[in-house]
Parts: sequence; C-alpha cells; structure tokens
Amino acid sequence: MSTALLKSAQKTPVMSLKSIQLTDNGKVTLEELPIPEVGGSDLLVEMKACGLCGTDIEKLHGEYTASAPILGHEAVGVIRTVGADLKGFNPGDRIFPHHHVPCYECYLCKHGNETMCPHYRKYNLDPGGFSELFRVPSWNVLHGGILKLPDSVSFEHASLIEPIACCLRNIKRSHLDETDAVLVMGAGPMGLIHLQLLLLLGKTVHVSDMSEKRLDVANALGASSISNPKEVDVASVMRDQTDGRGVDVAIVATGSPKAIEEGLRSVRKGGIVSLFGVPVKDSILNYDFSNTVNSEISIIPSNAATEVETREALDLIVDGKPNFETIITHRFRLEEFNEAISMAMKKESVKILISS
Repeated sequence: MSTALLKSAQKTPVMSLKSIQLTDNGKVTLEELPIPEVGGSDLLVEMKACGLCGTDIEKLHGEYTASAPILGHEAVGVIRTVGADLKGFNPGDRIFPHHHVPCYECYLCKHGNETMCPHYRKYNLDPGGFSELFRVPSWNVLHGGILKLPDSVSFEHASLIEPIACCLRNIKRSHLDETDAVLVMGAGPMGLIHLQLLLLLGKTVHVSDMSEKRLDVANALGASSISNPKEVDVASVMRDQTDGRGVDVAIVATGSPKAIEEGLRSVRKGGIVSLFGVPVKDSILNYDFSNTVNSEISIIPSNAATEVETREALDLIVDGKPNFETIITHRFRLEEFNEAISMAMKKESVKILISS
C-alpha cells in the first residue's frame, strides 16, 4: 500500500511486530508477524496495556466457543497510523478500541440485544490485543468503537474499560431494585468489579469464592459478608443474612456449573440469577428445574457490552470512584506471557496486565 494514502506520525522502521498467538494444539507462542496493512478507515495502534481475561484462558483450553480464538481484547494504546479516509483521529492519540461492535440497525440491535448482532463478533483486533501493534478494523472505528482517553487516565486504568462495561451491562440486565441484597459468586476480576459497582449503587453485597486471597480483597473493598463454599453452604449463609428469604439477585461471575446451582439455591422466591461467567462447552447442571417455575426464579444471562457501557465505564474511571485500579495485582511483558498464564491459573492473582 502506498504511504501516500496514510497519515502517519513517522515511518515505521521495522516491517514486523511481536504478537502472542494461539497454536492449533492450544499452546501460545510469541511470533514475529507482518504489520497489518491499514485501510482507508482503519487504525494502527501501539499497544500499551492489555488485560488478561478469563476468556483468554478458556480459549487456550479450547473451552470458549463464542468467538474466534483471538487472544487479547482488553487493549489500549496510542495511534501510530491513521487511514487516509478518517478524520478526527491523529497519530499520538491515546485510545481505547472496542474489539466487537454491533451495527445498531438490525432486528436484534433494535430489540436491545446488540451483543447478539450478527456483526458483533465478525470483526476483531488484528492480530489480537497481545501484540506490539494491532489494527482496528474500519467497522469498529466507523461504528463508534473508539474512545479517546483523557491525559488524566493511565493506560493501566483504561485497560479496565471493557471489563467494567461488561459488568455495567450485566447489572442493568439484572433489574435491581433499590433495596436489593446481592450475592456475587466469584471474586475474580469481574466479580470484584461487580462488587465495586454494586457498592457504588448502595447495595448490600455478599461475595463467595474458593480463594481466601480473593475473599480478603472482597472484604477489604467492602463486601457485607464473604463465604468460601469449601467451608460453608453458601445458600444457608445467604438465608441467615436475609431473614430466611435468600438474596434478591445472585450474580454468577464464574463459569462453574456448581456456582450456578448454588446461585439458584441462594436466591429468594421470585429472585433473579444473573449468569455472567461463561460455562465451558457441554456444561450440565445437576439441578431440579421444576423449582425455577415453582419459585418463579428468573435466569438472565448477560454477554459482553456495547458502546453505551464503554462510555459509562470511562466516565467512572475519570471520576475516580471507585478506584478500579486496586484490583490490578500483577504485570507482565509480552515475553513473559506464559508466566502470566501460570500466575492466573494459580488463582493467586486478581487482575493481570500485559504490556509490550
């Protein structure tokens, strides 16, 4: 492609980039790849930080089938090259690019199911967020998927925009009332973000997890109670905490089928179980579903986020309350990616960030 078609801060001295790629046998390698060509409405971005998500780990194990196995989607960085047809963007701009963006015009979008849009997972960061450089496709750029970052927001904090946005959408779909008591099941990054958002809304929030370290973090952040299902029956504890009723909403921020079953047992009659964590492929529940009808228990899944929530997430980060950066516990370079995966598998970390 002719450089005359591009607006660039400077000529790129090298023609390749380092990128974490997933092999056919489920291994990850740090590869040298060609720098993607930038079309007229594309952006080429230098990655500054990218969060390691639970879905990245599920993709490594072949357990996540919602989208193509491209690694790294919580990425932020600096624009290196701007497609010639774009206006309003310049090299050097600090941005958050959303990896999936809906059309906002189809039947599903108009009925409030934007993340089910047939276009939503059609495009992604190229060759993935765990790369020195990545291309943001024109679809994402032209459909509102780019947020410019204020100078006051660090790249590390901005890398939390996408996960915060996903939690915001889930909370909206959970139809919380003003006085609801909520159980968050799973005190990983997404569970702790849910906790912080729910506390911001003034909710009574209980947290369960099998990691004592993560429960300690939840306790420090202000959880009303913490429970370890290895030591107690969480459903019984929730009834003790709610005058025998059970919680109004149970948010399952883990893909564990046992946690889903526990959530169904922990809510009151007429309560809501919010499925947020993605169960692995072929998961089966050991639960008598007649109880969901007899007790009018609603099951509401939530998947991903839209540009409405990413903008709301950035606004919360700018406000600085809550301080979501407190969940970032470990940082690794691209060359240390396997170490990051090992750390994540031990459940001794909360949020792990990768930088180039």
